[in-house]
Amino acid sequence: MEKTIALIPGDGIGPDVVAEAVKVLDAVAKKYGHKWNYRDVIAGGAAIDKFGKPLPQEQLDICLSSDATLLGAVGGPKWDNVAPEIRPEKALLGLRGGMKVFANLRPAVMWPQLKDACPLKDEIVGNGLDILVVRELTGGIYFGERGTSADGKTAWDTEKYSWEEIERIVRLGFQFAQKRQKHLTVVDKANILNSSRLWRKVAEEVHKEYSDVTLDFLYIDNASMQLVRNPRQFDVIATSNMFGDILTDEASQITGSIGMLASASLGDGTGPGLYEPIHGTAPDIAGKDLANPLATILSAAMLLRYSFKLETEAKAIEDAVNAVLNAGWRTGDIAGSKLAEVKAQGKLVGTKKMGELVVEELNK
Repeated sequence: MEKTIALIPGDGIGPDVVAEAVKVLDAVAKKYGHKWNYRDVIAGGAAIDKFGKPLPQEQLDICLSSDATLLGAVGGPKWDNVAPEIRPEKALLGLRGGMKVFANLRPAVMWPQLKDACPLKDEIVGNGLDILVVRELTGGIYFGERGTSADGKTAWDTEKYSWEEIERIVRLGFQFAQKRQKHLTVVDKANILNSSRLWRKVAEEVHKEYSDVTLDFLYIDNASMQLVRNPRQFDVIATSNMFGDILTDEASQITGSIGMLASASLGDGTGPGLYEPIHGTAPDIAGKDLANPLATILSAAMLLRYSFKLETEAKAIEDAVNAVLNAGWRTGDIAGSKLAEVKAQGKLVGTKKMGELVVEELNK
């Protein structure tokens, strides 16, 4: 198989972690007889510095003409004072809208080896967590009508959803639930919001096609509480753009480390997918060989699974990561309370060494 992958290193630790993911992708290509053609894309703060805007059309066009896109991270305090319309984060909205990727898949997985890094009690997390959040990505309040009055004393943002926008998200939720524990939870605020009542109506209608899946609903405030009180009750969560943003950040913390969590943003299958770790740019450790590259490496595994339909290769990456963790290797963020012990054992490693360890496992 020969495919083209657009690479957006971005800002901060983005270039550090993307470089390691590329090493892993190259190892997969060599082992399984594939060829990846990489195309570099400049976006975020780096694009502001070079072009004066976070996502020039010609850079977006590279992503659109590729088979998949792998993103590191964008943003940082360096660009805190730029005009709101050209903030680095606008690159993310531009990529999602331009690539028409409307569903964000965020697996919240607590690796058993990293249980010590989880802030929740053992009796709450048991032997681990495995939750999949399906977040609507291109609608809702983030993309709705907004404005500020002339006197600056009133502002508004509009939450608006169509039946079609909701249906394609909940349908994906049901489809993933069928392959997992057959349980879908739709998170909304239907006691207050008309848009949330539409989410419930659509979900109940689509549920008729997936009768083998249990469907239930939770208000966002209750869901946020339940996620820390009893996270094992969840299998797949489908929700709106804003609520998904809130819940996935919360889920990233209860799994122990944001440095382990990957994500995929998908459309209707006719265009390329967008893959990225969910962590930020961490500019304080950029270029210092301290960042954890595993979330980006696991995002590359998702890229192979969802865009290239290479399940064996994706699983090989995940198994390699699992083997590295089993052997006790840790970056600082996932050493948790055992940092001193890990360091004494000579198992504390940096960005590059962690990438090399995953490649070594793949080559076995």
